[in-house]
Amino acid sequence: MKFIPYFGKIIGPLTTLTKKDNFKWSKEATKAFHTLKEAILSPQVLALPNFSKPFIIESDASGHVIGAVLQQDGRAIAYTSKALSLQNQVLSTYEQEMLAIIHAIH
Repeated sequence: MKFIPYFGKIIGPLTTLTKKDNFKWSKEATKAFHTLKEAILSPQVLALPNFSKPFIIESDASGHVIGAVLQQDGRAIAYTSKALSLQNQVLSTYEQEMLAIIHAIH
């Protein structure tokens, strides 16, 4: 990520988990997860809003979870995510994407 120093080094143990037949959680993965979580919430990543400039909302749905990022000038201001109920998991991709947008603006 653009605003997380040493992102490639931090994410290494988590990237290894994505390889086929290689999912083995380790102490290094736990440390990387916590370090990345702290970095995402740091002032270097999160920006304060400037209400005289436009905001951008990027949303996504993955089938089980919806999420969004409020951005301004390419910098994240806030993150949100929510697990989908079983009822909403069977919705079409378009409907889940709409739920993500609705969740983001509420």
